This record gives sequence, C-alpha cells and structure tokens, in this order.
Amino acid sequence: MASVNMADVKRLRELTAAGMMDCKKALEESEGDFDRAVELLRLKGAKDVGKREARTASNGLVALKQDGDSTAALLELNCETDFVAKGERFQEVAAQVVAHVLATKPADVPTLLESQIDGQKTVKELLDETNAALGEKIEVRRFAVLEGGFVGAYMHKSDPQLPPTVGVLVQLDTANAEVAKDIAQHAAAMAPKYLNAEQVPADVIDKERALFEEMTREEGKPEAAIAKIVEGRVNGWYKDFTLLQQAFVKDNKKTIEKYAAENGVTVEAFVRFKVGQA
Repeated sequence: MASVNMADVKRLRELTAAGMMDCKKALEESEGDFDRAVELLRLKGAKDVGKREARTASNGLVALKQDGDSTAALLELNCETDFVAKGERFQEVAAQVVAHVLATKPADVPTLLESQIDGQKTVKELLDETNAALGEKIEVRRFAVLEGGFVGAYMHKSDPQLPPTVGVLVQLDTANAEVAKDIAQHAAAMAPKYLNAEQVPADVIDKERALFEEMTREEGKPEAAIAKIVEGRVNGWYKDFTLLQQAFVKDNKKTIEKYAAENGVTVEAFVRFKVGQA
C-alpha cells in the first residue's frame, strides 16, 4: 500500500466527513487516487460520503440580481478568507459583476472576464484591481441566468455576520411566489444536483450503477438478486439527488414534483450555488 501524509488525509476528511483512520486507509488502498478513495469510503459504508464529496474550504459569497419576476442571475465570487468576504469592497464588486451578468448574459466565465463593465474596464481588470486592494485572490467561480416563466430566489446565510453562501433560483411555468420560495428553500437545504432523472448525464449514472454493483457483490448478495438490488439503489440515488424526486422537506410524504403539481405549477429549471461546493 502507498504511504500517505496527514495533509492528504485531512483533505479527504474535509471532502467526505469520514473518520481520519478510514480516510487514511482509503488513500493507502487507492494509492493516493482521491476519486477512488471516495468510492472506497462509500463501499465501506461511510455515511453520506457521496453527498459531501464536493465540499471544499473556499470562501466568498453568492450574489443575486433580479429583473422583475422572470429573469434572475446568480454569481459565486470567491476569496481566500471570511474576513474579506464580509468586507464592503468585496460585496460591492460582487453586486457590480452579477448586475453585469444579468445585463449582458455572457456565454461562460472566460467571456465574462473579457467583457467590458461600465464601458471602462474588463471584468478581469476590475478583479485584478480588487485583488491588489484586498491582498487576496478574488475570482469568479461560476454564474447562471434563468429567463422565462416565473423565477423565484432564495439566499441563505450560514453565519449572520457573513454574506449569503447559498443561493437558489427556481423557474416555474406559472407565477406562484410561495411555491417558488418553498422549493428554493428546499433545494438550499437538500442540495439536489439535477432537476430530474432525464437530466442526469449517462456517464454519471453508469458510474453510480457500477459502484452499486460492486457494493452489492461485496455484501455477498445472491447473483440472481444483484440486478434488482442495483436498480433499487439507483432509484434511491435519484431520490437523493434529483430535485423533483426528493421528498419535500415540509411534507416528506410527497415529492417536490407532487407538491408542485398540487399547486398547479411545473418546475422547469433550478440553479443552486453553495460557496466552495461543486
């Protein structure tokens, strides 16, 4: 087995929330391959590893800009420390950039960085100036714009002294502010990755199916039962990670899809950003 250092163990523990010794053993068995180490921890039953594997130690905020009830933008702006994140200069820059995103709707982050903001400088130049002023690396990690139908938003502060670190947009086909807020708050808490099963990329579900098959075989289940058990676990994965199949946090006897339907709306799209999380 490969030897590992404590820095790598600490990093894997932050990524998965698994125990230190479990992380050390997983890294040794995987010869330092972090993706395989996460899979090994899941195979060994580390609780909720799959739901936390994207956790990082990044700081920053999520900023929101809305234009009426049908258009909104979210932006994740990162920095190195909470001290900078709660500063007025950093938050002003975030507000300026997210407003620019909503106004110009750039295709991607590189396009955003090269675009002119207020006709004076590029976004990249604005961030470089902010870097120099604050003494920390400041960067746009991602952004999203939703247009059409009814777009509701919810912003969450994990610490009252800091700006929002979670932001959610929910797009409905019909205006209903209460339902949009309920679903946005649900998404903030439950962290779905996809809207529905159809939106999960084939390679993602193939990887999960292969992992569940390996897990089932290691449990010693009868060969004839493996396929059925694996499909059951895949369906369970959908219930964990797709918004419409998740159990509604305010009434776990119904799914989000059912809750929306009961209120005469369809959820067409959502975006969820959490600082430092994939």
